[in-house]
Amino acid sequence: MAGLFAQLPRRHQVLLSAVALTTLTLVLLPSDPATASRNTSDPSLADKQLILGERLEVPIQVKAGVKAPAAQVLSNRQLPAVDDTSAADTVVAEEPVQPTVHWSGYEVKSGDSLARIFDVMGFTPQQLYKLTQDDQAEKYLLKIHPGDTLRFAKDPDGELVQLAFQISPIETLIVSQTDKGYVSEIATKEVQIQEAFAYAEIDSNFWNAGINAGLTDNQIMSIANIFGWDIDFALDLRKGDEFSVIYEKEYVDGEFAGYGKVLAAEFVNQGNKYQAILHDNGEYYAADGKAMRKSFLRSPVKFTYISSSFNPRRLHPVTGRVRPHNGTDYAANVGTPVMSSGAGKVIASAYNNLNGNYVFIQHGERYVTKYLHLSKRLVKRGDRVKQGEVIGRVGATGRVTGAHLHYEFLVDGVHRNPRTVKFPQAESLTAQELPAFNKIAEQRLAMLADQKRVQLAMR
Repeated sequence: MAGLFAQLPRRHQVLLSAVALTTLTLVLLPSDPATASRNTSDPSLADKQLILGERLEVPIQVKAGVKAPAAQVLSNRQLPAVDDTSAADTVVAEEPVQPTVHWSGYEVKSGDSLARIFDVMGFTPQQLYKLTQDDQAEKYLLKIHPGDTLRFAKDPDGELVQLAFQISPIETLIVSQTDKGYVSEIATKEVQIQEAFAYAEIDSNFWNAGINAGLTDNQIMSIANIFGWDIDFALDLRKGDEFSVIYEKEYVDGEFAGYGKVLAAEFVNQGNKYQAILHDNGEYYAADGKAMRKSFLRSPVKFTYISSSFNPRRLHPVTGRVRPHNGTDYAANVGTPVMSSGAGKVIASAYNNLNGNYVFIQHGERYVTKYLHLSKRLVKRGDRVKQGEVIGRVGATGRVTGAHLHYEFLVDGVHRNPRTVKFPQAESLTAQELPAFNKIAEQRLAMLADQKRVQLAMR
């Protein structure tokens, strides 16, 4: 190589030497490190350069619903190519998960108590004590029956955070843990109402007629209570009497949930027609707006039969002598509840050989009712009683031949037949209330008449 260089002309030797010197200088000078720029939506990284081999922390954008590590570091192997100008990768993470609770249910069995149920479900007596400090919770939970279901929500630490008890298809008791202890509320579902109709003719007795018409026990009792001021259901009913009724049927979430109120009813007793329509004040009124409620009930006992009616020339069953029977005898089983036929004050509650256990009640200045031969007296002299309040039980005490109630009704000190005496009436609707009531009454009574005609036509 040196011989060849020596043979070149002098001018060429100088040029080659200058080129070689320049090249050597460029090779030996220091250079800047290789870098690459990258576009990013993060302002904090916009002016930074990505250096190969260097670890760089990149912020994570969190999007609810997808789980990702709480912190993540990207290495140079995860970086895109140097010439890539796409936006920075987004790493999706989940929001913090709240502590979960575990729900479990318990069906109440015969003989169960709240203490036993809480023990079986793994809760302490202290937890039960704290929960029952809420008055509403205690009220309903003490009424649980076999077949009822309690639902418990327990947190991971075993604490009772919520209890649910379905009181009815419509109402549910919910007891929740708060910073101030357990607090209860009644959750109520929306109820849809449908109107229904029933008609029956009495063949043997009122109860059987109601059952055959598809009515429930409570509905039958409601009808008796509506007309109980005008009809003695133990004495006055006859074969061929008839009744019709419009009542509510309740639905929750499209499912039948139970029966509501009686909206209107008609009872034909021994040719006399009685009609009652429910007003928005919760009381029943006749078609003319007069109150169905009277100062006295026709009968102090429910659904029993009469063994001896009012008769001033009755032959006494024990002595055999003619002696006025100034009252009505209701033959019934011992222990049958006896009600006060009206509101008043107990003026006597005692025992003697003739009357046995007896109770006398004063109603205002003019009226007195007497109840004889009781097995048990539940009121004492001086007590105030309400109409329909149970004051004793049917018995066979005193001079009697069998268990029954002897009932007397006195007006101004004179015995009157409780079947026929005219009772003072409760307050009727006012002139201002009548227009709205008349509109409802007309609709209800028209529906009763129409439905009754359909029922009779189908027979």
